[in-house]
Amino acid sequence: MKTKTIANLNLFKVIDESKHKTYYGCNQAWYPTTWQRLSGCGPSAASNIFFYLTHSESNLESEECSHSKENWVALMKEMWKVVTPSIRGVNTLKMLYEPMLAFAKSKGVDLEHHMCEVPKDKYRRPKLKEIISFLEGALKNDAPIAFLNLCNGQEKNLDRWHWVTIILLEYTEDGSSAFVNILDEGRIKRIDLALWLNTTTLGGGFVYFSKCQSED
Repeated sequence: MKTKTIANLNLFKVIDESKHKTYYGCNQAWYPTTWQRLSGCGPSAASNIFFYLTHSESNLESEECSHSKENWVALMKEMWKVVTPSIRGVNTLKMLYEPMLAFAKSKGVDLEHHMCEVPKDKYRRPKLKEIISFLEGALKNDAPIAFLNLCNGQEKNLDRWHWVTIILLEYTEDGSSAFVNILDEGRIKRIDLALWLNTTTLGGGFVYFSKCQSED
């Protein structure tokens, strides 16, 4: 098995000093309202990715509270205002990447998006090997990936109609098998990507962001 991963998992570390607990990435359960807690997976994944792309370990060390849960919740609330769920949540890739690009630009960060859609119709879906190549390309560029799962199929470690953040890919060279580590509920989970692709009835997709190259 080959492995590709983000460079710095510690950037996702969230410290809750009041409970003496450490989490990894956002948990939508931290939102203050019931509706936000029910539908906040999209803005939570967007918060994970924006934080990772705009921080480094060195600048976190200079910002005393950056790892704090309070700091992460503040970002989640700000992200909610732009990546805002509809009555059906954030149920398309476009509903995440368009406002995310605008949000980043408002912060002085120029991003571009890259996406891989997995349609509902099986005959239109990319092969597992194509998805592996897409994810590998993202992680080679140290970009965590937002993963939209509309139906989890037989993969029990995923919730349906849900966004999570991919941080690691493990796969066979022949493209017949692949597993990913995801951030969800403030925890690191592992899922069988081939099982999901073969058994999901609604599909979903993947999107990641890279910084635009400045022109000389």
